[in-house]
Amino acid sequence: MNMSSRLTETACLALTGDRCVAVPEIGLELRVRTPKDFMGNGLELIETINAPGFGPPLHRHREAEIFYILQGRYLFEVDGKRFEATVGDTVVANGNVPHRFVNIDSHPSKQLVMIVPGFDALALFSELGSAMTGGSLDDEAKQAFSVRWGVEFLGPPLGTPSRGTA
Repeated sequence: MNMSSRLTETACLALTGDRCVAVPEIGLELRVRTPKDFMGNGLELIETINAPGFGPPLHRHREAEIFYILQGRYLFEVDGKRFEATVGDTVVANGNVPHRFVNIDSHPSKQLVMIVPGFDALALFSELGSAMTGGSLDDEAKQAFSVRWGVEFLGPPLGTPSRGTA
């Protein structure tokens, strides 16, 4: 991701006035769309922008995630099945089901993600951004993050030809 397409957290906040975090190491900008006073009341709604070639590693957690594609194209893997999702598609990853995705478009892609039950997504992704070194978590940081947030890391991110991962 080049510097002109990457927002810093400060710029993200200045532009939107929202609860927002940017994690450039993983090509992510995230805005929490659930009202502040609703946090912890059953669900969390976030909007994500993913840079081309970026997405999370294979992971699972107790929360279900429902992804609605707003812009661009993604390759998803949910419970071992790979498929493409484009604008208007909805993808469901039930709780404790391994999943990952990657933006396969040549431009940033955007999705609206509902997480059930909800949690403090802003805190999770802010902590993740702080723990990233060289674009990944070292084993000690990964273990601490897993314990704190209940995320089990199971494998690498999906790859694109330019990024060369799984």
